[in-house]
Amino acid sequence: MTDPTGPRDARDKLALLLSLIPYLMDHESVPVSDAAAAFDVTPKQIRDAVHLIAVSGLPGESRAYLPGDLFDIDWDELEEHDRIALTHTVAIDDTPRLSAREAAALIAGLQYLSSLPEHADRDAMASLMAKLERGTATGAAQVAVAPAALRDTVATVRAAIERGTQLEFDYVSARGASERRVVDPLRIESVNDDWYLRGWCHLRGAVRTFRLDRIDRLVSSGEPISGHGAGVVLPERLFQGSEEDLTVSVDVSAAALPLIADYIPDDADRVREGDTVHTKVRVAHYHGLKRMVARFAGQVTVTAPPDARAAVAEWARAGAARYERYERETS
Repeated sequence: MTDPTGPRDARDKLALLLSLIPYLMDHESVPVSDAAAAFDVTPKQIRDAVHLIAVSGLPGESRAYLPGDLFDIDWDELEEHDRIALTHTVAIDDTPRLSAREAAALIAGLQYLSSLPEHADRDAMASLMAKLERGTATGAAQVAVAPAALRDTVATVRAAIERGTQLEFDYVSARGASERRVVDPLRIESVNDDWYLRGWCHLRGAVRTFRLDRIDRLVSSGEPISGHGAGVVLPERLFQGSEEDLTVSVDVSAAALPLIADYIPDDADRVREGDTVHTKVRVAHYHGLKRMVARFAGQVTVTAPPDARAAVAEWARAGAARYERYERETS
């Protein structure tokens, strides 16, 4: 530890000033003694630094240092209670900051990493994500990747893929039906905040995609994967179309278009009009369409066919009615 009472050169004083201002900005009001302890200096050195801050700033348009061009503090708090509170700051708030979209992208990447079982230091990632959130100009867009509840499931699936052994589990379809499945696991992937297992389903006799949050009673049987699973070459696209799929016309915001790209057929037109893109998506059933609309609320609008619009509208009305009923019961 350095001697806080020892002489300090100009570089020490400058370093203290540059560190003290952000510290004070993060604290609405802080005792001089706390600030001195935080920077390992004497209370007198903190008071001297505060007086120097109060005559620092940037010249305005007149090139003169007018009151609004300087930092200011609550002098009554300092003199009567020995506490420091900034009442006006200059220049430091004008530093470049991440946009909400940039911060959201970084946070999404950190959340993805923290969701993987092999990354144990999640507290450090959580701290960094909080700093990114505070450092944006308007606050980062809300994102979520791999809930903690799925970590055991993810770990079990990964282990089975590495060992080349089969998995058994109960799977609840979008329509609510539950079936016991035996699957040769081939790949685990994430899209937005959903995780998927792709593998050879022995019940269906074909490659199927399973959402991890619909899997229950998951166990690794220890049986080697079958010849069917071993010989499968998975396509790059997670969602593959079939002749039974439903095609739905939608209006989607240009910003959200890449997020639903896997649902858009290769031959679908993408007509942009301002910030909106008119296109089509392919879904296995309207249950999946409802999830898409809910996930991208306000960014995806179903325009055709009429029965698709009616299904989404009815689902939205039912949700609103349940919310109103809950409000009445809890008020």
